[in-house]
Amino acid sequence: MKVLVTGSKGFVGRNLTAHLREDSRFEVLEYSRSNSENELEVLVKQADKIVHLAGVNRPKTENEFKSGNQDLTAKLIHFASQSNKRPHILLSSSTQAELNNPYGESKLGAEQEVLKYHDQTGSRITIYRLPNLFGKWSRPNYNSAIATFCYNVANDLEITVTDPTIELNLAYIDDVVDSIVANLLSDNNNGNNTYVAVPVTYKKTLEEIVTLIQSFKNMRESLLLPNYQDLFVKKLYTTYLSYLKEDAFSYGLTKHEDNRGWLSELIKSDYMGQMFVSKTKPGITRGNHYHHTKVEKFIVISGEAMIRFRHIEKSEVIEYKIEGNEARVVDIPPGYTHSIENIGTDEMITLFWVNEQFDTQKPDTYMNEVIK
Repeated sequence: MKVLVTGSKGFVGRNLTAHLREDSRFEVLEYSRSNSENELEVLVKQADKIVHLAGVNRPKTENEFKSGNQDLTAKLIHFASQSNKRPHILLSSSTQAELNNPYGESKLGAEQEVLKYHDQTGSRITIYRLPNLFGKWSRPNYNSAIATFCYNVANDLEITVTDPTIELNLAYIDDVVDSIVANLLSDNNNGNNTYVAVPVTYKKTLEEIVTLIQSFKNMRESLLLPNYQDLFVKKLYTTYLSYLKEDAFSYGLTKHEDNRGWLSELIKSDYMGQMFVSKTKPGITRGNHYHHTKVEKFIVISGEAMIRFRHIEKSEVIEYKIEGNEARVVDIPPGYTHSIENIGTDEMITLFWVNEQFDTQKPDTYMNEVIK
């Protein structure tokens, strides 16, 4: 299936073409501002389906709204009407089409051109009235407020919010792309002149958005993971990371060093506890304590370890010899005092997961030698 994507170098276009190229069912044709009108005609007449994303939303003059939205769509419709394929056209419009402003009027005009195409040819059409979009590759200070906020916070720039109570209706770019791809693959020819809504949207205030984005930046010090159970938070965090400078992908952790080696906290979470990583010198033992409620998992990444357990009411010692090349996890049940000893000749690296964050007021950690 040959799919022409107009506006292929824009925010939605770049994400869409990347997804389409991953699917062997599609052959992607691209049209952008660098192409001529003659090239548009050639591309339209090759296409089985057209995703018309090209348009203008921040012109230098108001006249560009009409020429970049309605008039460009009219040209595309003219070429599609002359095509033997009479392609299915999916139009990217905006919720602004319901408003009485130059941009909204130009998007409504583009919709009307597509509707006329169906009336004249009977060809299938799909019209998306998109809300505010966010996601990777959106241009700051152009496409969306979220792009601007993410870019500025990630790059230590000031942000300005005049009214934090303003609520945005938002859709995530991959949800939009998934819907478009599903429509491209659909053979349902019923219900032409279809207005399609993005299946997943979110209503969030500017205050909520900015607070979350600032927490993402602070995560490198707090180590607190976002709440991924909230899908909006998950998608916004993914968006934020896409605005990091390429020389700022990496960051250091605080190392707590002593004669045994070192230990660093890796991540924390209000709903899944925390993770540590440690390096332990040969012959050194860590632990010799137990918990009543707290539980842990140990995995030795490198080196050789002897993990020992003893039920606090018994004298029998249980031993697990673990090597780094095994990728083997050891659970630490409550009520068992436990220790981990480096029995190898090299330094041992261990990853620890604990089901709750360490609380100095209630550590639930009681020293007790495994071997008495």
